Amino acid sequence: MATVPPRPHLLARSRTAEWADRVIEGIWDKGLHPQPPLEPDALWEIGAKGFSEEDERFGRSEEDVADFRLRLEKLCEALREEAELNSLGHTMAYGQITSAIRVRHDLGRLWQRKPGIERTPIAPPIIVVGQMRAGTTRMHRLLAADPAHAGTCLYHGMNPVRPFPDIRPIKTRLGLAIARQINPWIDTLHPFGALRVDEELPWLSHALSPVALEAQYRIPSYVAFSEARDATPIYREFERMLRTDAAMMRNTALPRVLKCPQYAEDLAPLLARFPDARVVVTRRNSVEVLASTVSVVSCQMAYQTESADLSVIEAEWTRKLALREERMTAALAPVAGPVAEVDFDALSADWESEIARVYALLELDFTAAAHAAMCAEQRRAAKGRHTAHQADYSELTAK
Repeated sequence: MATVPPRPHLLARSRTAEWADRVIEGIWDKGLHPQPPLEPDALWEIGAKGFSEEDERFGRSEEDVADFRLRLEKLCEALREEAELNSLGHTMAYGQITSAIRVRHDLGRLWQRKPGIERTPIAPPIIVVGQMRAGTTRMHRLLAADPAHAGTCLYHGMNPVRPFPDIRPIKTRLGLAIARQINPWIDTLHPFGALRVDEELPWLSHALSPVALEAQYRIPSYVAFSEARDATPIYREFERMLRTDAAMMRNTALPRVLKCPQYAEDLAPLLARFPDARVVVTRRNSVEVLASTVSVVSCQMAYQTESADLSVIEAEWTRKLALREERMTAALAPVAGPVAEVDFDALSADWESEIARVYALLELDFTAAAHAAMCAEQRRAAKGRHTAHQADYSELTAK
């Protein structure tokens, strides 16, 4: 494992990121390539190239089609007028949005070729919900390690439509290699791996949920718009992706373990799609959650704008975490099915006892095979760089 340079402060940027920003700006200034516009029509033309209108509309209601178009319009406006992107940030936003449009069309084309795949019956999922930095990843990967369950590999999240030949793992590895050059600290924030089970954040991003965008860019108008808007169209698209993926993976009979911090904010519309789901709620000290969240967001935002401000980030995520807690609590109140709450410190102190307790609450069998697979996952996790993140954050904030 390559040595990671020290992170000197919360808004630090790598030399590679600064170099890339200068190179991109120079290319635009010299007229070697035009700056790509962050305008809905222009982005749509690039993302939808090679597809038909029916590829976008197939399998989706008029409401869902209209929701995506409106989100695209509002997002582009916020990026242009509020985000104060540098050249690298502008390029990354352009790439994210055109990729979302392309994936949207690619899914519609797949659904036309394989009618009904997006409605494939699946086992009720297990939803891991909680604040970011509250142990959701650890809980998610332990549960997904159980051979009786299924999880979503990162390369499936990034590229939900399987090409032939299937080069998605290679593309995802290359993408991670580039990301690690731009931001060498990403693996201390979250343990990545193309073949590892990971959260479904990319699927939500493909539907223009703010989940990844608000942690990268300062876009208050889009965040406010999204928070005030019914997220049901996003979760209808999410459901179609999940059912499609389960059919392609041939694991429809296994409960899929789902996890993303955005679920805390959107738990009500998510549970409306999967009313028979089992739910696991992770809890952690709110001061520690905020501290770790600020560290993660500042690390992502720093290299995409010259205007990142720690006081603004902390104020926004204090508000955001409170909103997610409020909405999660309200959504859990009427749940009649199995719900298990997990304490971050208890899971750290004795994960085997905590997992056994969770299985009992969820009325699941904690088998010897599940225990062995979880032990292997724990050994793998113990080698990751993310285990030092809290210590790194404490040292950085003390400076």
